[in-house]
Amino acid sequence: MTRKIPPLNALRAFEAVSRSLSFTKAAEELFVTQGAVSRQIANLEAWLGLKLFARGRHSIELTAQGQTYFVAMRDIFDGIDRSTRQLMPRQEDRLLRIKLPPTFAIRWLMPRLARFHARYPDTEVQITTSHQRVNYRTEDIDISIHSEPVPPEQSGFKLLFEETLIPVCSPGLLKGKKPLNKPDDLRFHDRLCSMNRPHDWSTWLREAKVDFIDGREGLKFENAALAYQAAANGLGVMMGLMAFVQEDLASGLLAAPFDFSVATKGGYYISFSDTKEKSQKIIEFENWLLQEVMPSP
Repeated sequence: MTRKIPPLNALRAFEAVSRSLSFTKAAEELFVTQGAVSRQIANLEAWLGLKLFARGRHSIELTAQGQTYFVAMRDIFDGIDRSTRQLMPRQEDRLLRIKLPPTFAIRWLMPRLARFHARYPDTEVQITTSHQRVNYRTEDIDISIHSEPVPPEQSGFKLLFEETLIPVCSPGLLKGKKPLNKPDDLRFHDRLCSMNRPHDWSTWLREAKVDFIDGREGLKFENAALAYQAAANGLGVMMGLMAFVQEDLASGLLAAPFDFSVATKGGYYISFSDTKEKSQKIIEFENWLLQEVMPSP
C-alpha cells in the first residue's frame, strides 16, 4: 500500500508553527524566511485539502483538525528525535548542556568550572546563558539553574542555595567625601541594580527601616554582572547576592558598608526534565554543584 505522506519540509514547518503559534518564531527555528514558512503551510493545506490554521490580523490559532494533526506530528517528531539520539550515543554522552542566567555563569560557575573539568575530564560542558526558563520539550538542555522568587511547587527542582541581599561597593567609596557609615547615608550615593531584579533594593531598605529612600530609583543594568563591575569601579552601591560577592569581599575588591543582610524567600534552583531519567553526567554535575555550595569545614 502506498503511503500518503505530505512533503516532509512542510510537516516540519507545520510542527514548528503549531508549537509557537508564530510564523516568525518558526522561521527563526528552521533558519528560513517567514515567507518560506508561509508557503510550506499553504502547500500542506492544499495537499491535505483543509485549513490547519485560523488566521487573525495579529495572531493565528490551530483549527480543530489542525490541533489533532499537530498532536500526531509532535509525537512523530519527538519519536524521530529520540531514535536519532539513541543511534548517536557516543558524542551525546560526553556533552552536558547547561542553561543558566549570565550573572550566575560569570560570578559563580566560571570561577569553579575548572574543578569540575579536573574531576570529570571526559565531560564536555556547553553553556547557554539566558534569563528565560528552560523548556525541556523543545530545547536541547540537560540541566538548568535559575533564580526563583519562591520555592517551586512542581517536581524537577532542587535548591542550590538561598538568596541573601547585601549592599556592596568599592572600598574607596567608604572613605570618600560622603562615607557610608549607616544605611541613611545611601541617599548620597547612586544605587545600582539589575533590571532582572528590580525589587531587591526595596526589600533591603524596608528591612533596614529606611523609608525615605525610594528603592525603585537608581542606575539599572541589563544584568547584574554589569552592575557588580560598576560597583567595583566606584560608580555606586550595588544590591548584591551574598553567594556572588563572597570571594570579592574576601579579596577586598568589594566591601560591605553595613553589617546588615536580608534573607529572601527566593533561591537558586537546579532543574531537570521531569519526563526523562537523569543520566550519569547529570547526576555527577548535580552532586558536584551541591558539594561546591557546602560550607568549608
